[in-house]
Amino acid sequence: MAMRERGFTPLWPLPLAAALLLLVATHLALWLSIQAGHVPACVPYWEGCTSISRAARHGLGNHLFRLLVIPCALLHGATWWLAGPWLRERERGSTAARWLRVLGLFSASALAIYATFLGTDGEVYGFLRRYGVTVYFGFGFLAQLLLMRRARVLRRLAPALLTGMAALCVAMLGLGVGNVVTGALIADDALRDRIENALEWQLGLLLVGWHLLLARGWWRDRFGLRLYREGDPL
Repeated sequence: MAMRERGFTPLWPLPLAAALLLLVATHLALWLSIQAGHVPACVPYWEGCTSISRAARHGLGNHLFRLLVIPCALLHGATWWLAGPWLRERERGSTAARWLRVLGLFSASALAIYATFLGTDGEVYGFLRRYGVTVYFGFGFLAQLLLMRRARVLRRLAPALLTGMAALCVAMLGLGVGNVVTGALIADDALRDRIENALEWQLGLLLVGWHLLLARGWWRDRFGLRLYREGDPL
């Protein structure tokens, strides 16, 4: 094991914490809502008995979900902000790192908006919740694609790791297409809701897996902050 550098702070715990906090928040809210009788007891990944929003909309589950997800959004934002310098371009005039930050920060902000207004009533609040979910997944997906593209060009991630991340993105895209097809072709409201709910839970799990792989990549790449004091060699 390599000796830890003095003044070095690894940054791989950021995407790791963002992924695990989102995972804990959703499943803790689900468990609390089941215990309180707000949603039926089931495995939502394939039974689709409830959506993530409904599982976290009521009672103590709602309060804990928001308490965990808002800091989770901050961790997501910090991850995307730091991913820019990690993939900084050496070509003059390149804007890839800037776009990565913009997409990532929009995604993180949308997650915070979604968590803030979850459990509230009214048309405006409903719009903000829907906006939050759509932008979080959509802009986050674009940021993932951009990060993988630049990481491949700059050879910052191992090929096997990039392959795994790409496979998760393909699966996420497939779930998104499946959700659109379900809404268009299935007339039974109850069946359509169950399928869409299951796809939503599966999409969230894939998103968590992608950030876990990013954390693994940052750990292998020894990405972190190095703090220099006066007199230290540069």
